[in-house]
Amino acid sequence: MNTSPSLLPVDRAPSRPASLEREFRARGGFTMLAFAVVALLSAVFAFALIGAVGRNVGAAVACAAAGLALLVTFILTVCGFFVVSPNDSRVLVLFGTYRGTERRAGFWWTNPFTSKRKVSLRAHTLNGKTLKVNDLVGNPIDIAAVVVWQVRDTAQALFDVEAYESFVETQSEAAIRDLASRHPYDEGHTAETTTSLRGSRDQVAKELEHALDERLRRAGVEVLEARLSHLAYAAEIAGAMLQRQQASAVIAARQKIVEGAVGMVEHALDMLNEKKVVVLDDERRAQMVQNLLVVLCAHENPTPVVNTGTMYG
Repeated sequence: MNTSPSLLPVDRAPSRPASLEREFRARGGFTMLAFAVVALLSAVFAFALIGAVGRNVGAAVACAAAGLALLVTFILTVCGFFVVSPNDSRVLVLFGTYRGTERRAGFWWTNPFTSKRKVSLRAHTLNGKTLKVNDLVGNPIDIAAVVVWQVRDTAQALFDVEAYESFVETQSEAAIRDLASRHPYDEGHTAETTTSLRGSRDQVAKELEHALDERLRRAGVEVLEARLSHLAYAAEIAGAMLQRQQASAVIAARQKIVEGAVGMVEHALDMLNEKKVVVLDDERRAQMVQNLLVVLCAHENPTPVVNTGTMYG
């Protein structure tokens, strides 16, 4: 039986293990600086001897060779110097082999053929651009976040991802989009979740920080803080959503007013009965309740009408 090549199982290569940072102990730079100065002075002296030997060709060639060797030694020694500022580091690679990371601040020297790539260990702030996404219920919203991060593992940052700063920016945008799609903008829009982007800021910030920490771990980056910096409905629905919020606020206010008015009417009737001020039948009691509710729940101040006749006239 012939089997199509496209249906044959393909052995996938195992995932590459993450790079691990290791410490590198560079030599003190001032000691090598003294050696470089001696080499330079020796080279100058050797070249000066060429004129002193006169017509002795062998001695002149020997002086020139020694001076050239000393000059090359000086140049190579100078190429090995590097400076590490506080909260900076240098990742050292020699002929394609990772030798280690120097985190100690100071003036150092290493093999002149070693490349020394600078990686900042300071805290970085990513002020994300405003993104237009859909929330859990499909409403378009504008959202942005601020992320504070720093490099934790310099080897992972340089060798496991391409351009770790761009990686942080791209993954942050993806995490914000995913976060917005799992929460409604405001409470009460859905029964699937009790949290909202606007009403649960602290919980949303912790969720965003955790998601970013998981995404950026492969780049050796640690997330120090993440929070939303901008949150609003998109322009095309902002007006309608504002009216909805205003209506909800009016309903809540009127409900509070009605609850208070009912309590006041109940208290007034109880006091009238307790103090025997007036005895009301059911019809007059209902009319009093109606009048009190109109007075207490009205949008405008009511105009009182004085009854000069009898209560039942």
